[in-house]
Amino acid sequence: MSERTVPRRESPWGMPEGDHRQPKPHRCNDRAEDVIQACFEGNPFKTVPGPFKLFWQCMRSKPGEEPTQPFYYLELEPPVREVKLE
Repeated sequence: MSERTVPRRESPWGMPEGDHRQPKPHRCNDRAEDVIQACFEGNPFKTVPGPFKLFWQCMRSKPGEEPTQPFYYLELEPPVREVKLE
């Protein structure tokens, strides 16, 4: 999972005082982008199933247990699972 920032939108009400929380992208956001990119890479019936399978595995997994297979179409490093030492 890459740590990219999510752009903030201006609100007519402004920012509440003391609210400094920043939005974070969903942990499977990069997998969803890979599926969307696959839609434009030729025949979608052939290009979408692989990325969608990994996206679905990511959505069904618990945080920290996301699939670590490389992306099909995005030029990003594959996610790395962090090992917790006890």
